[in-house]
Amino acid sequence: METNSVSKLLSLFCLVLFMGLVQCSVTYDRKAIIINGQRRILISGSIHYPRSTPDMWADLIHKAKGGGVDVIDTYVFWNVHETSPGNYNFEGRYDLVQFIKAVQGAGLYVHLRIGPYICGEWNFGGFPVWLKYVPGISFRTDNEPFKMAMQGFVQKIVQMMKSENLFESQGGPIILSQIENEYGPESRAFGAAGYDYMSWAANMAVGLGTGVPWVMCKEEDAPDPVINSCNGFYCDTFTPNRPYKPKMWTEAWSGWFTEFGGTVHHRPVQDLAFAVARFIRNGGSFINYYMYHGGTNFGRTAGGPFITTSYDYDAPIDEYGMIRQPKYGHLKELHRAIKLCERPLVSADPIVTSLGRFQQAHVFSSTSGDCAAFITNNDPNSVAGVMFNNMQYNLPPWSISILPDCKNVVFNTAKVGVQTSQMQMLPTNAELLSWETYDEDVSSLDDNSVMTAVGLLEQINVTRDTSDYLWYITSVEVGSQESFLHGGGQPTLIVESTGHALHVFINGQLSGSAFGSRRDRRFMFTGTINNLRAGTNRIELLSIAVGLPNVGLHFETYNTGVLGPVVLHGLDQGKMDLSWQKWSYQVGLKGEAMNLNSPNGGSSVEWMSSSLVTQSQQPLKWYKSYFNAPEGDEPLALDMGSMGKGQVWINGQSIGRYWTASANGNCSTCSYSGTFRSPKCQTGCGQPTQQWYHVPRSWLNPTQNLLIVFEEIGGDVSRISLVKRSVTSVCADVSVSLPVIKNGGCCIHSEEIHRPKVDLQCGAGQSISTIKFASYGTPLGTCGSFQQGTCHAPTSHAIFEKNCIGRQRCSVTLSNSNFGADPCATVAKRLSVEAVCARSS
Repeated sequence: METNSVSKLLSLFCLVLFMGLVQCSVTYDRKAIIINGQRRILISGSIHYPRSTPDMWADLIHKAKGGGVDVIDTYVFWNVHETSPGNYNFEGRYDLVQFIKAVQGAGLYVHLRIGPYICGEWNFGGFPVWLKYVPGISFRTDNEPFKMAMQGFVQKIVQMMKSENLFESQGGPIILSQIENEYGPESRAFGAAGYDYMSWAANMAVGLGTGVPWVMCKEEDAPDPVINSCNGFYCDTFTPNRPYKPKMWTEAWSGWFTEFGGTVHHRPVQDLAFAVARFIRNGGSFINYYMYHGGTNFGRTAGGPFITTSYDYDAPIDEYGMIRQPKYGHLKELHRAIKLCERPLVSADPIVTSLGRFQQAHVFSSTSGDCAAFITNNDPNSVAGVMFNNMQYNLPPWSISILPDCKNVVFNTAKVGVQTSQMQMLPTNAELLSWETYDEDVSSLDDNSVMTAVGLLEQINVTRDTSDYLWYITSVEVGSQESFLHGGGQPTLIVESTGHALHVFINGQLSGSAFGSRRDRRFMFTGTINNLRAGTNRIELLSIAVGLPNVGLHFETYNTGVLGPVVLHGLDQGKMDLSWQKWSYQVGLKGEAMNLNSPNGGSSVEWMSSSLVTQSQQPLKWYKSYFNAPEGDEPLALDMGSMGKGQVWINGQSIGRYWTASANGNCSTCSYSGTFRSPKCQTGCGQPTQQWYHVPRSWLNPTQNLLIVFEEIGGDVSRISLVKRSVTSVCADVSVSLPVIKNGGCCIHSEEIHRPKVDLQCGAGQSISTIKFASYGTPLGTCGSFQQGTCHAPTSHAIFEKNCIGRQRCSVTLSNSNFGADPCATVAKRLSVEAVCARSS
């Protein structure tokens, strides 16, 4: 088939479909997505509307556009929209139409990933829990009940978009839509049923007549005209399943998610830029960063299980909506360099020339005379000097230099010339007033609360995920002659669970807790029981879910809760298996039933003022306090480092689950070079996985903001505080290259080609108050620990003080003349500077 045959067929299809309305303006060929007849290199960034608030959307989109993004990518979250069959919610954070119109207002495109399965570390993979209980259903396979429900939701979303004229074929911003998500592994596992379902889903989507192409990521069998695409840390070796489809990377992972009890993962921007440049060099034309802004898993939306409330993802825009430097700025420079090469990239295939064992040049030349080159050094350890077009170029390890004119380097993936911002959580003037408490009284549990059954029931089948909490209640009769009552060894209780956390109470007293992990679906509680007595003894097991599974074959069948066995050892009769006794079940907490987390829900409850010193470590306790909104406009967070595990609300809005479990992992040194995987660059070992919890300012009143905390295992609420996220200092560390050598001739100094600059910028409302360090020469160290080297221009500090003090942003050109003289001729120099940011008066 000819290169643009599918593009012509799609154009004809859209023209017929929309005859009398509008001509389709989005097609594709093997080189690129074609918008209004023009091939485009498209840079996309994922921003998920429920993981931020509507008042944040415009700023996030504006910052993405400023970073060189053309497209905003978002999943559509079925479970927050269709809360029960046929009942829909598109309000507030779930206002999908408002979000897309905000993107349109900024002049950007949209890739709408309808799915409706999304994975996304989101509760139940985005499926509503009621879907599990549709008779005869089996998820994501050739199953009629599932296909009927899925098609109904997809049609609902498509019709909403059409009614608002939001597809590009209608003049709107949506240029692409995705059906299903990362289905390839499931398709292979299901065999013929998987293939049939995948084919049905593709044909169903195309038949909806959106007038824009559909995408299936990680699905090599995607049928025409659906485009298959790649997700991963690297996608340069990916090839579409047909030669006439464009090479698309729908998830370029900018970092990685975090789980409670785990470390925080970071992906060096040099490696991310190298991966993107490799993809473009190999013919890629669409890249989406997953995530560009990760945001927050508010409420009980985190899945996994064990995914943290923070979904920061080490993204270019952080969880709080602040620009993360140098990741944001370095990628912005990469995007600029790629766009300078756009015409030859979308017009020609590269001529590849070997320049060494690990080095090559990819040269793109168009018929109009444009020329662009990507010079690669794949060696992860060594600098390489190569000759290209009769000029010598020095390439750092694991890097690509981009030459939009095949002569001058405008960008190298390993050379970070933008500032690094150091951010801290600083105190605010918001004072939490006196605390009041309410006990979640275990003794008040009703033996016939919800239901009674012989044997242990699966948790979600009972709770339907209306609460994280389910009580399992039974009793044990102990005779007065039992040996342990007369000085013998104490009995031991063993409980096996497929839940995620478990608290064990004997006669109303906490006997201990146990916790699972993402890697172990089953875990065990083993504890000595010290308070059994003669007569009837109550055993209460509080099983806790920390988000439902979001990935896996038939994950709808995964079990949660106490499924046993539950065995009491150490009685005179030997072990007593309690698994098949009569058990009573209570869904949720007493405080949840009374709506203690709501501003109006706790009015009938008698809250108690108490000494925080004596009460701090008690389990199952509700706390209430009030505070006034702090001054300023910096993003806010709650410091929950003194607490254990639970949930927190402000003015009735759920901030999310908190858990200060210490992070376990390998936090050794990190190098940008070499293949990246999520365990490679970790921080936070021995620290709480998540200490700070995002508080959107739009959720606050000027005064009397209600803070409710439910603590499961004990903590010190007197040390909870409201903090602000602020840029405290900014650094730059920029190299000045030695002369470029021309083959057979003299040399051109790099400053004649490109005079590098240092740009420093503090946060909004801040200005540079102090130059902490500045050295033009051979400085050492990294941001926060710079030191002068053997070569140093004495005027360095004064130059930056003159240009920067009192300003939010400043720029200084790096040239010998600007610093008085060359401090060390023939030596490759660099400029390192650190400036302190302070609130402007």
